[in-house]
Amino acid sequence: MRIGLVTGEYPPAQGGVGDFTRELGRHLIDLGHEVHVVTSSPPLAPNGREGGDGLAGAGGGGEVPTHRTVPHWRWGCWRHVLDLARRLNLDILNVQYQAAAYGMHPAINFLPRPTDRPPVVVTFHDLRVPYLFPKAGPLRWWVVRYMARHADGVIVTNQEDYLRLQDEVPSDRLALIPIGSNIPPVPPPEYDRQAERARWSVGPDDLLLGYFGFLNESKGVEDLVRAVASLAEQGLPVHLLMIGGRVGSSDPTNRAYAERVERLIDELGLGDRVHWTGYTDPQAVSAGLLATDLCVLPYRDGVSFRRGTLMACLAHGRAIVTTRPAVPLPQVRDGENMLLVKPNDPRGLAEAIRRVAADPALRSRLEEGAAALAAEFSWGRIARHTAAFFARIGTERSQRSHSRDPAQGSRGRNR
Repeated sequence: MRIGLVTGEYPPAQGGVGDFTRELGRHLIDLGHEVHVVTSSPPLAPNGREGGDGLAGAGGGGEVPTHRTVPHWRWGCWRHVLDLARRLNLDILNVQYQAAAYGMHPAINFLPRPTDRPPVVVTFHDLRVPYLFPKAGPLRWWVVRYMARHADGVIVTNQEDYLRLQDEVPSDRLALIPIGSNIPPVPPPEYDRQAERARWSVGPDDLLLGYFGFLNESKGVEDLVRAVASLAEQGLPVHLLMIGGRVGSSDPTNRAYAERVERLIDELGLGDRVHWTGYTDPQAVSAGLLATDLCVLPYRDGVSFRRGTLMACLAHGRAIVTTRPAVPLPQVRDGENMLLVKPNDPRGLAEAIRRVAADPALRSRLEEGAAALAAEFSWGRIARHTAAFFARIGTERSQRSHSRDPAQGSRGRNR
């Protein structure tokens, strides 16, 4: 198949959606497909250079052909996408949807509207609604529903979103395909765990907690900081390693939230206990994750397999303390592959961290469980399921088109 992956962000711009698109593209190519990324120019960083994806040296897309032909993601952007699709004779367009990646503008939601186009499959990385105007209310959700209902196929990455869309999209056009880890467990050559910890002034007997990902209101970092303060007051030699960039390119609210977190760290006197890796490369991220004693991910909306940060911690076999899922997730086994706490509960979070720190057998069980669970989210499996869904949607679209107009012949793509 000739596949076009449409994304509002792509390396070197920051963001998990861009990283996902790159990895998916690479693995679809490995399966023998022709893949093209359709995106816009990366944003400029404050120094006037193109912004990074939080991973220095990650490059601009590697071996996946990348077309930065969309000047903006406002009204009319879909014309540029469809012009390129026609020139490349694409068999399918796959829109990687997250509202923030398109500047919270709703124009991309109407890409499925034209009829003279290849089949469009939308991958919803989350169902966050775009900004329209003040007090838009239900109209904002209507825009997301419009996109889901008019696409030829819909992929969701987690159970929560599947349940929300199952009444909007026919089951034969809806698929649940998870994301994978964008950070392989490959530290730099000659990696030494104790040396990595010493780099952050963490001793062999200290408790090093890890947090990976951008700072965002939904991720509960303030709860984590308060839990660290509580543990320090109790006399634990606790440190927190904040791994990766602080904010992304797509969501402007991240910066304001990061400033709040930094102020809280100062107010609680934790400056010598909280360490920041900052903008770094995937091997350095892997080194930081492997140096931790456990990873703490206190998502305020509950743990979800749509979180690339969770996938990275699983892939590195880390003991994970996180929050209870919003909907039942059979793969998540409390005390076996993750330790679960209530969201928005710094005290409960601190107690769970203390429990793992005091119980080596529990920590070992969580590490083994995480590594076993990570095997279910391999990129090879994700790419195969995605390609199979694309093929089925393309075939069904062609059959519907011919059934309406048998005389179309070679124009079978048109409605």
